[in-house]
Amino acid sequence: MGVIRNETGTQRLIGYDLDVGQGDGIARCRLQLDDRHLNRQGILHGGLAATLLDSAMGATGSLSVDPNGRHPFTTLSLTVNYLAPGRPGLVEASGRISGGGRVTLFIEGTLRHEDGTLIATATGVFRKTRQEPA
Repeated sequence: MGVIRNETGTQRLIGYDLDVGQGDGIARCRLQLDDRHLNRQGILHGGLAATLLDSAMGATGSLSVDPNGRHPFTTLSLTVNYLAPGRPGLVEASGRISGGGRVTLFIEGTLRHEDGTLIATATGVFRKTRQEPA
């Protein structure tokens, strides 16, 4: 419970899991990096790093209104700073709300390798999306 797997096409394509069940309001996006995720230099493709950060940060926003982490949030802006190469192995992106209001949140993110290396940081603005009745 608390781990979202294979819910979206993006998750299935890339292969990441989204942990929303730690009870601390922080979503964690985990991916076991292999050759499918690397660029020509043999390191994590920057676009995939941004995707992991975006997913973790958006789900962190979701946790602020939905304990299951499934209420949709729309990314309004995302800035990623790349600090170190992402090598094969397990990486984890996480988000933390740094400000905002009822609808729009400012969220910070980090992407780390399992060895502790900080690969990238991000800041973003996320807006709570209206859910249509089922």
